[in-house]
Amino acid sequence: MTKEQLVEAVAKDINTSKATAAAAVKSVLANITSALKKGQGITLTGFGTFSVGKRKARLGVNPRTGEKIKIAATKVPKFKSGKALKMAVKK
Repeated sequence: MTKEQLVEAVAKDINTSKATAAAAVKSVLANITSALKKGQGITLTGFGTFSVGKRKARLGVNPRTGEKIKIAATKVPKFKSGKALKMAVKK
């Protein structure tokens, strides 16, 4: 499902225009992104938890040249699905 398809589904579910649904989807995604940027987690009960993970600095290899390169430490978004979501997908 694409973002556009999600917007269409939300518009249909709540009986509103695509523009209103697009604004709602955009707002939800922006707020999740904003919270993660601040290092905060987001828990949506029954759906899952968004959090920020940390990757340590490490050595890698350039596959083209075989040269060893340093890969800097970084933060990455993580998602852990909730029990209800797991059960819904399982069926």
